[in-house]
Amino acid sequence: MPVKNAIQVLVLSAILLWIAPLSAQIADFPPDTVAGIPVNYTEANVGEYTLPALLQLENGKAVKSADVWMDQRRAEIVKLIEENQFGRCPEPRDISFEVHEKGVPAFDGKALRTQVTIHFTKDKSRPKMDLVIYLPPDATGPVPLLLNISFSANELFIDDDAVRPGMIWNREHELIPASQGRPFGKLDVVRVVEQGIGIATFYYGDVDPDFNGGFDFGVRKLYLKPGQTERAADEWGSISAWGWGISCAIDYFETDDTVDEKKIAIYGISRLGKTVMWEGGRDPRVAMVIASCSGEGGAALSRRDFGETVAHLTEASRFPYQFAVNYQKWGNNVNESPVDAHMLVALIAPRPVLLITGNTDKWSDPYGEFLAAVAAEPVYELLGKKGLGKTEFPPAGEPILHDIGYYMHDGGHGPGPGDWDVMFKFIKMHLQ
Repeated sequence: MPVKNAIQVLVLSAILLWIAPLSAQIADFPPDTVAGIPVNYTEANVGEYTLPALLQLENGKAVKSADVWMDQRRAEIVKLIEENQFGRCPEPRDISFEVHEKGVPAFDGKALRTQVTIHFTKDKSRPKMDLVIYLPPDATGPVPLLLNISFSANELFIDDDAVRPGMIWNREHELIPASQGRPFGKLDVVRVVEQGIGIATFYYGDVDPDFNGGFDFGVRKLYLKPGQTERAADEWGSISAWGWGISCAIDYFETDDTVDEKKIAIYGISRLGKTVMWEGGRDPRVAMVIASCSGEGGAALSRRDFGETVAHLTEASRFPYQFAVNYQKWGNNVNESPVDAHMLVALIAPRPVLLITGNTDKWSDPYGEFLAAVAAEPVYELLGKKGLGKTEFPPAGEPILHDIGYYMHDGGHGPGPGDWDVMFKFIKMHLQ
């Protein structure tokens, strides 16, 4: 894309952010208060804002080529998001793979099952992560794979009695057998593999607990330096840790000749949508990102005062542990933050990204996700890819599927009935 055109797109995006309330389709709603912090649900009250520049290096020079983006600007943005939002991740060390079974028929022969435990320490004690993989039985070579990060242990998420039993964290922050817990939905394995796609999943709590005070029980404690008792202000929160678990799974896929490790899509919902957005930006081995209802801290613009805010995320009784400690300083000062969600979307370029939202999920700001995708488009264009190609907010049920995809289902927070069909179409467009 010529530089002149790229600049025109940037100017257009800035204008769109000014006129955005005129075309928003999320109905206004009375204001609320969460954790003592006001919540705005009226589009006219969002306020004005300016997004941090994407195509400008920290030294002020314009990014005019794909090489400068990939070699310089991308690394600058990764560092900014590490330091100011999610925290730095260490490289995995001492991990090993224990393959319990490989290619075993499941679901009456409609899928082939593999089960692996990824050990995070040499002594193979907890924390460790159980990964279950299903592949099409008629595949003649390595297949593309969708890696799901789940709120449920594998045995609760899949109707397969042969899935190895696991452990989960309960509401009292105790580690208990997964059989004593309750599922958060079910995975239709057969429906996925019938598309010629593999599916794998793991429980996020295997990597790091999802509660205040969980640091001592997750993988992050393993990487403290000698004499260090707590994480530094720019070190990883739980979202970075869960994403680190994804990278460990990809490490395994690189050893498995039945999986095409160059065609791994990653999928997560809500806080796990934030996780796949960050991991997709951080790890270039990820071939595709599908983030559902990732909202604030994910694909929704933080500078928009609508729904959940950085202040809500980092309030002491809520989710500060999920982010770098440094993220808290932007809670009441978000317009001064050096990062925003359009940068997170742009980090995934030139790889495809699909943002899924719900038209009644006002807390997660579906329109803010759409605007982040619009603002990230100049980077995709610079790299020879196609962004949304639209500036008008689409109605529910009308997907936009290019290299940046956006789909808003008719419903709220979490998966909608049409999501999987859109996901299959997007995967086949880019990975098959």
